[in-house]
Amino acid sequence: MRRLAARGAAGDAGEVAAPAADSSDSAQSRSPSPWRLIDLCAIWDAGVYLPSAACNRASSGVARKRLNEAEKLSSVQEAQLKRLEVTRPRVLGSRERGQVPRMARQPPPPWVHAAFLLCLLSLGGAIEIPMDLTQPPTITKQSVKDHIVDPRDNILIECEAKGNPAPSFHWTRNSRFFNIAKDPRVSMRRRSGTLVIDFRSGGRPEEYEGEYQCFARNKFGTALSNRIRLQVSKSPLWPKENLDPVVVQEGAPLTLQCNPPPGLPSPVIFWMSSSMEPITQDKRVSQGHNGDLYFSNVMLQDMQTDYSCNARFHFTHTIQQKNPFTLKVLTNHPYNDSSLRNHPDMYSARGVAERTPSFMYPQGTASSQMVLRGMDLLLECIASGVPTPDIAWYKKGGDLPSDKAKFENFNKALRITNVSEEDSGEYFCLASNKMGSIRHTISVRVKAAPYWLDEPKNLILAPGEDGRLVCRANGNPKPTVQWMVNGEPLQSAPPNPNREVAGDTIIFRDTQISSRAVYQCNTSNEHGYLLANAFVSVLDVPPRMLSPRNQLIRVILYNRTRLDCPFFGSPIPTLRWFKNGQGSNLDGGNYHVYENGSLEIKMIRKEDQGIYTCVATNILGKAENQVRLEVKDPTRIYRMPEDQVAKRGTTVQLECRVKHDPSLKLTVSWLKDDEPLYIGNRMKKEDDSLTIFGVAERDQGSYTCVASTELDQDLAKAYLTVLGRPDRPRDLELTDLAERSVRLTWIPGDANNSPITDYVVQFEEDQFQPGVWHDHSKYPGSVNSAVLRLSPYVNYQFRVIAINEVGSSHPSLPSERYRTSGAPPESNPGDVKGEGTRKNNMEITWTPMNATSAFGPNLRYIVKWRRRETREAWNNVTVWGSRYVVGQTPVYVPYEIRVQAENDFGKGPEPESVIGYSGEDYPRAAPTEVKVRVMNSTAISLQWNRVYSDTVQGQLREYRAYYWRESSLLKNLWVSQKRQQASFPGDRLRGMVSRLFPYSNYKLEMVVVNGRGDGPRSETKEFTTPEGVPSAPRRFRVRQPNLETINLEWDHPEHPNGIMIGYTLKYVAFNGTKVGKQIVENFSPNQTKFTVQRTDPVSRYRFTLSARTQVGSGEAVTEESPAPPNEAYTNNQADIATQGWFIGLMCAIALLVLILLIVCFIKRSRGGKYPVREKKDVPLGPEDPKEEDGSFDYSDEDNKPLQGSQTSLDGTIKQQESDDSLVDYGEGGEGQFNEDGSFIGQYTVKKDKEETEGNESSEATSPVNAIYSLA
Repeated sequence: MRRLAARGAAGDAGEVAAPAADSSDSAQSRSPSPWRLIDLCAIWDAGVYLPSAACNRASSGVARKRLNEAEKLSSVQEAQLKRLEVTRPRVLGSRERGQVPRMARQPPPPWVHAAFLLCLLSLGGAIEIPMDLTQPPTITKQSVKDHIVDPRDNILIECEAKGNPAPSFHWTRNSRFFNIAKDPRVSMRRRSGTLVIDFRSGGRPEEYEGEYQCFARNKFGTALSNRIRLQVSKSPLWPKENLDPVVVQEGAPLTLQCNPPPGLPSPVIFWMSSSMEPITQDKRVSQGHNGDLYFSNVMLQDMQTDYSCNARFHFTHTIQQKNPFTLKVLTNHPYNDSSLRNHPDMYSARGVAERTPSFMYPQGTASSQMVLRGMDLLLECIASGVPTPDIAWYKKGGDLPSDKAKFENFNKALRITNVSEEDSGEYFCLASNKMGSIRHTISVRVKAAPYWLDEPKNLILAPGEDGRLVCRANGNPKPTVQWMVNGEPLQSAPPNPNREVAGDTIIFRDTQISSRAVYQCNTSNEHGYLLANAFVSVLDVPPRMLSPRNQLIRVILYNRTRLDCPFFGSPIPTLRWFKNGQGSNLDGGNYHVYENGSLEIKMIRKEDQGIYTCVATNILGKAENQVRLEVKDPTRIYRMPEDQVAKRGTTVQLECRVKHDPSLKLTVSWLKDDEPLYIGNRMKKEDDSLTIFGVAERDQGSYTCVASTELDQDLAKAYLTVLGRPDRPRDLELTDLAERSVRLTWIPGDANNSPITDYVVQFEEDQFQPGVWHDHSKYPGSVNSAVLRLSPYVNYQFRVIAINEVGSSHPSLPSERYRTSGAPPESNPGDVKGEGTRKNNMEITWTPMNATSAFGPNLRYIVKWRRRETREAWNNVTVWGSRYVVGQTPVYVPYEIRVQAENDFGKGPEPESVIGYSGEDYPRAAPTEVKVRVMNSTAISLQWNRVYSDTVQGQLREYRAYYWRESSLLKNLWVSQKRQQASFPGDRLRGMVSRLFPYSNYKLEMVVVNGRGDGPRSETKEFTTPEGVPSAPRRFRVRQPNLETINLEWDHPEHPNGIMIGYTLKYVAFNGTKVGKQIVENFSPNQTKFTVQRTDPVSRYRFTLSARTQVGSGEAVTEESPAPPNEAYTNNQADIATQGWFIGLMCAIALLVLILLIVCFIKRSRGGKYPVREKKDVPLGPEDPKEEDGSFDYSDEDNKPLQGSQTSLDGTIKQQESDDSLVDYGEGGEGQFNEDGSFIGQYTVKKDKEETEGNESSEATSPVNAIYSLA
């Protein structure tokens, strides 16, 4: 329990703590002042209550400093916040149409809300006096002002209070003393003022209705409860009445009034049929806010049910039903054809006259409405009209408040929640249909019951201190303020020289023990009242800590956290916080200390871990407490499960990978549909995933991964949808059999978790195409019965197919057969055409009628035709097929054609005439006056005169130009003389031919084209295209025989398109992203080779080659030189070689090599002997008498070692056995300095024979010794 409390207080509660104040303001709030606060000035903008000594000045200063504080977010905090935004999973939007978001956060557990409220109360409430100290009474619990009770239960009126000594209670009823002892039914709970009125032995609850007020009293004062208005719930019966049938014309508006009996509280109204089926409501039929049922227009199907108003009463949980209304609809179309319900113009199809909208509620064009601040505003507009009007809402002079406004009842109602003064104004609703629109204006006035600006708070003072009580409220109209003391008006209380009343403020000066009392502030207007108690307590108490000592609090990184240090003292102590025993006070920056002793850390970091000490001090002493804070990493799901759609029988894996603090124990669990998931044998739960094998329909739902530690948790949700094709419908039944219709009813199969969207009804007939099923009609998935329109003389059999998003079901079993009687055809064949297949005939064709349009046996067609111009008699013939050929017709003559259906029951309707044409012949004339104009090197424009229509001998399709390339203007250039064509559809007089070859001779002819073919050729025209730019050079090749040269070769362009004047070559060297300067070379037209001398053996080259004529350069071709085998190395080398660090490294290596070479040279060239004394006690030989002093013998006295040269750290030098080796340091005796500062030590030297017998050379001078010092 302690860990949980610590988490709630220091962890999550810190998340919701009030904003921190500036440190200087907090210090000011704890410093002595001439005024002791009663309401602590209520400066909540700064996140802390300040003393009221300089209330206005402090308020403005705090607001100004808080603004500056908010702008000082450090870069570290910004980075941490960004990291949180990246790592914390996001909450997605709501599911639409039955789907849930891909990932959603779960709401926090209830204790988080409790911690939130606790935190706000502890930071913002008045100072609490410990209960072991004397104090006036304080009301802690009371019933609501309007207290409605159930008459079947005992009455309970709550009133509880605290104080020291414990308070006593008494009550008033209707402003008169209520003597509980005289009424045996009334009792008061022990140690409480709660009244209990018992009716088990009889009595009427209505006798106790009235206004009650509780008084809690001890020797230091009296506290009052609100005036509690007690009312007994009422649920009266509906009056008996006989309702006559309501007669209404179809399309007219109708209002069915409910008029429920007045209840307390008001009942909930809803409409049902007498068989308890709910009334379907839509924008045409809906219930108003007053409970009435409105029909914007009545339709015939509305009388298929009756209508009963129902009232549900809250306390008694009873439903009372009014006698039902029965409708009788008068109509011009008495047959209720259900197929007309989906008709695009249902009203005109039923003969209902359309009319403009008019308002059913409210009446007229304008109305007004008053609403209280904080309540919900409900505006309603219900309109009649045909078609049903649409309702739209607007606010005059502004927009609707999008965050508070929502539309209800099919847009007929506008609700604005939590109304404020800004919501007053004029609103209007616009009702419109295709016949017109009207509008109604509603003037909204916002009034307000009193609400607190500054509610008086308990005032705790030390003897001799000053303070004040402030009671400020606002409302509309402006409320009045009345002060009381111990339940009596302040005017009638004994005078107190230390107390001064200034309107809404009571000022206390030099308070004494006798000033203790409870003050009441009552502020009221015509819409309500507010009553607040605040006591004045005078105490002398040294500081004390109110929380357990040495608490351990573990918190999550980057959270806002609060460390509690509740304290008390009078005078109010000054509180300071310290971390790890440091001397500086923690307040400001990332820290803020609240008046109640809590230390807020705005964003927890790792370095905030440690021991925190709070110290409370006043003139009577001091007290301290410690809290140890540990910071833990947050738990985060970094790979969340995703929404999945799976078919039955497949395998699904939901991932959930988590990061958490390793010192905390991690638990990963799964929920399904927000309930713990049972892991069966088809499921496998691993640390980072959940696998479901053989997915079934019952696996569908939301899956939540819960990763939790003892301090925090993270949630991620995904939705699994299991899809399957629907099962086949069953139990098909034919009812309501008629000549041209039948009702088909079926029972839907299982939708298999994917809603059925459509039903397809198919039919089969056994005369024309037996065994072949055809689609008859399609219906929405919400129906399972349909009236099918039938054709005469068809032996029907039906089946139904269900469709969902996955696919189609198997067809249902066929229904029984139903044959309709025959009738003459009601239609004729369609797509009738008359076209010639030869120049002297006309073929008449049509689309044959199917089984559902034949309407009878022996279907045949009567074909009629005649020439249109002559108006001669009709020719006719009866045909059983779908074509007829008329012979011996003139060329391309129009005919009127009719095709009429006929069966054994009679002929179909008289058909309309269709114009057809006999066959076409080739055109007789060619276009004349053909003119050619050269536009550019590849295009020409043409112009010609049209031919006479009688020479076309058919339908003019197009003019067509045939052209071919005769030769090129370049000598010895072969060209293709293949004919090409350009078409100019329609009756045109000009056109353009493009995509010609430049610098060429062309010939061109034109013809007229109809449906039969080409007419004669026109006169041949010749033209020449000018010179153009050449095509790209062919076979451009780049070869690199070595690293010094690159050879280029190419062939001439395939299409010179003019006289070549040369080639242009552009090339550039590049290495990676580096590009050199471009070089341009021009060559003669006969040159096809070129050699490039490389200036950079590492880089590659890019070559661009184009040919040129007098017009300009043609299309270019680009190639690159091949990459050398070590290109990667050279690229890296080229890139690294330019780096500064690489250059420095190479210089250092070169210097070291030079030093080593010099050392080797010196080693080989120097002479002299190096006899030294070994570490062992070896006697010195007579051949070197100078060894006694440990010095060296050099043949050259001028080259002695410099005194500044260095030896190894231990003073010895070893020489390796190889002459070419470097000096090796060996272990020697400890060196020492002589008097002149030179270094004297023992040297151990290994010598080869060659070295001991070699020439004695002189030691190097100063540079050589410097080399030795380095070596």
